[in-house]
Amino acid sequence: QLHFVESGGGLVQPGESLRLSCEAVGFTLTYYDIGWFRQAPGKEREGVSCEGAADRRTYYADSVKGRFTMTRVNGNTLSLEMNNLKSEDTGVYYCAADTSLGDYCEYYPGIDYWGKGTLVNVSS
Repeated sequence: QLHFVESGGGLVQPGESLRLSCEAVGFTLTYYDIGWFRQAPGKEREGVSCEGAADRRTYYADSVKGRFTMTRVNGNTLSLEMNNLKSEDTGVYYCAADTSLGDYCEYYPGIDYWGKGTLVNVSS
């Protein structure tokens, strides 16, 4: 069965760092656009960072630019390094893969594969 296994969430204080990891099981990510999305309490899911399979260009939301780095670690794993975390980064983070995530990493319900989500809680 094709699915993702996510790890790395937790509770941290503002200014600290976390690294999220997501491993694809049963398929390879080589030919998929990949991305990280998040959903804060009471808000809609939003794109954090996405990378195209063909051009390997990486998009970052303005709110995380300069603080977060997404990486294709290998053919079936992606990571999200998050530095200088802020309280507004709190939410459930999901990895995702699709044949096309578009140029601006926008969420839509029909994305092919989703991780189950991992909670990131930034609080003092």
